Amino acid sequence: MKLLINWLLSATALLAVAYLYSGVVVTSFTAALIAAAVLGALNMVVRPVLVILTLPVTVVTLGLFLFIVNALMFWAAASLVSGLSVRGFGAALIGSLIYSVLQLAIDFVLERLFLNQ
Repeated sequence: MKLLINWLLSATALLAVAYLYSGVVVTSFTAALIAAAVLGALNMVVRPVLVILTLPVTVVTLGLFLFIVNALMFWAAASLVSGLSVRGFGAALIGSLIYSVLQLAIDFVLERLFLNQ
């Protein structure tokens, strides 16, 4: 149940990113659902490999390079899903930052909600 709610809220967060920032466009809620699933899969499979491969750069930049890795995941999801478009790498960076903040809030609320059950 928690996974399904998280998926729906992640799709809603993608719609919110598109509403808040004009560099990211989501055509429909269905596209947002697919994009949220693809973004979750990329973050689960590809992101850990990229984090390991870029560890020296991440250490030198005191962790700031992880913003670049997040933007790459966001940009990759946009290239794989036809209903999500990002207007360049800068837009992917800003969109991934907004999405990360929203996802952090979603995770916090869901943790509190399901902690009581």
